[in-house]
Amino acid sequence: MCGIVGTSSNLQIASRAWLTFGRDAIIHRGPDDAGEWWSLDGRVGLAHRRLSIIDLSPGGHQPMHNALGTLSIVFNGEIYNFQELRSQLISKGHAFRSHSDTEVILAAYSEWGTDCLSHLNGMFAFSLYDAKEQTLFLARDRAGEKPLFYHHANGQLRFASELKALFADSTLPRRIDPEALDCYLAFGYIPGNRCILQGFQKLPPAHALLFHLNTGTCKLWNYWQPPEFDVSSCLVDETALLDELEDLLEDSVRRQLVADVPVGVLLSGGVDSSLVTAMAVRSSSKVKTFTIRFPGHAKHDETEHARLIARHFQTEHIELEGQPASADLLPCLARQFDEPVVDSSMIPTFLVSQLVRQHCTVALGGDGGDELFGGYSHYSRLLWMQKRLGAIPFPLRKCVGIAAKYILPTGFKGGNYLKSLDIDLRNKLPIIASYFDAPERQRLLAAHSSWRSRAESVASSRIPQQTDLLQRATRMDFSNYLPEDILVKVDRASMLNSLEVRAPLLDYHLIEFAFGKVPSYLKTTHVEKKILLKQLACRVLPPEFDRQRKQGFSIPLDQWLEGGAFRDLFHSVLHDSSSIFDQGFVRKLLKGQELGRSNSERLFALVLFELWRREYAVLI
Repeated sequence: MCGIVGTSSNLQIASRAWLTFGRDAIIHRGPDDAGEWWSLDGRVGLAHRRLSIIDLSPGGHQPMHNALGTLSIVFNGEIYNFQELRSQLISKGHAFRSHSDTEVILAAYSEWGTDCLSHLNGMFAFSLYDAKEQTLFLARDRAGEKPLFYHHANGQLRFASELKALFADSTLPRRIDPEALDCYLAFGYIPGNRCILQGFQKLPPAHALLFHLNTGTCKLWNYWQPPEFDVSSCLVDETALLDELEDLLEDSVRRQLVADVPVGVLLSGGVDSSLVTAMAVRSSSKVKTFTIRFPGHAKHDETEHARLIARHFQTEHIELEGQPASADLLPCLARQFDEPVVDSSMIPTFLVSQLVRQHCTVALGGDGGDELFGGYSHYSRLLWMQKRLGAIPFPLRKCVGIAAKYILPTGFKGGNYLKSLDIDLRNKLPIIASYFDAPERQRLLAAHSSWRSRAESVASSRIPQQTDLLQRATRMDFSNYLPEDILVKVDRASMLNSLEVRAPLLDYHLIEFAFGKVPSYLKTTHVEKKILLKQLACRVLPPEFDRQRKQGFSIPLDQWLEGGAFRDLFHSVLHDSSSIFDQGFVRKLLKGQELGRSNSERLFALVLFELWRREYAVLI
């Protein structure tokens, strides 16, 4: 795992010092080595921070060049099928000087051009300069595990793993994009290619970009997407489907255990991480598993469930004890998260990564199972709504939903479901995890005349077109919530500790299997979730394993806001005169929290945004 940053222009670049500063602003992504390279004509600069995982020798140094010096690359991530690709490319006449997967990408591009992406199985973000073609080729993995930001203006392209690396270029203005802010307040993240800052963009998952130096122009394209569901598989052989799932997961875990540094498994004791553990012991006789517990928070303690799995599979099990979270951690995380994300579980994710890094450099996790196999509770609730409320005339439901947005107080429990009654579930999706609806956002940003309600139309434009409600909902989460919240949280929190976290369930073969072959009735019903994965759990996990337990990775934020350092920090930040949010509405949110309403995550959203904006001196 590494950090990359670079620039390319149709003219010679005079200002170069920022590239070094930008590279070292992300030293946490790669503390083991650093490199920088400029083309002879001064139009391309590439820089890299290295966390050594595969081929620890100097042969893995980046930027890396091919033997002829015509191709140069900076790469962040892991290519899990690099050994097979290496053998295939050798048979085609390619020679290798290292055992690095980075060099495999160079050879793959040399052989297949930009179509090399269809051959790569991994998590990645890279930039490859082709001196002959005078192009800079950027690409990001299919699920969006690895980040890539860029800024394109006036014939020059700048890119980096994290925004803070681009902030080293003082010529780039830092001003909030109103549409992105509206999305952030509505969803808790900023979807697609949008970025919180005007003029900046994210390269979306499964996308590639080609920058032409001679014209200063970019071409962007989507090189992969989840397959359509094969309707012929509605009458499936469930045993054969279960066999295929087991084989795919075993193969993915086997590939992702490959590293030249210590590897462990993050074992929570839930279905996903337990299945990853079960597959890991098939490929390795020495598997390390890690579980974290936080003293004083018994409700969030999964130690006993993890012990059951560890004992059954005889892993080298390490139980780590997390220290109580300090309010001082929040400004640190606001600084690390390039775009603020409304997910307070970033706190325990950071603390877990900090502890695990003391024992290994790579850890396998269970992310992706909920989106692929229907694990979230709102899927069952949506199916229940579709079944029970379908008889109520839509115009009547729409009136109730609209009225709820204007009548219900913010934080009213169950309010988002009442507000979603104005959505036609036959072809649309409600924003179930909405933090602030349009009227609330209008009140929050009352002092800013540039504000317009845009989030709902953005969400509507991103809804998949499947007629099946569950297919629509899971694909929506896979393309939005997963890459913009879950994977961002894991990447930034783990990389701040120089820990690489891998997600075997996001192997693209498993993604294609889940969306292309698994019918909805084997994912979720209105009473049961993650059905096929739980069938696999019955097959490979101990019989006493509790398959019905579902516990998210969370913190007792409500408790923390009752008094003490977190409450003081929240009040201090939100009542500061520099805050952009309406003070009257903020006071109502705080009062509602004291009255027992569900406002803690909403308050977290406002506090994290203000801390982030202060840290980077961003203008509204």
